[in-house]
Amino acid sequence: MAYYLVKARPKKEGLDELFEQLEKDAFLDLRPFGKALTHGLRNARLRQTGIAVWEEEDYCSPPLAEERAAVLDDYFEEIEVEKVQEGEGWHQIQNLPKLFPTLADT
Repeated sequence: MAYYLVKARPKKEGLDELFEQLEKDAFLDLRPFGKALTHGLRNARLRQTGIAVWEEEDYCSPPLAEERAAVLDDYFEEIEVEKVQEGEGWHQIQNLPKLFPTLADT
């Protein structure tokens, strides 16, 4: 299993819809990645540059291929990944403000 620090520019016109989907756990049942994707997006952080960042567990080659096709490409552009050790990505971004501050950690 591999972990990645994901960096992506949110599509402004899709953020409200993404929030609503996360609020109702719409992605949880997507197999095999729904739980990890939901956790990552609910806890995503936002850099001052407007780039969202989160850590994602992934098994695909190329990384996030299934997640992009099913969800991410609808809500983000300029998606980049950087391989990290488990927890390292979250540690790097822990002091940034949350992308969706009202969503509880899951």
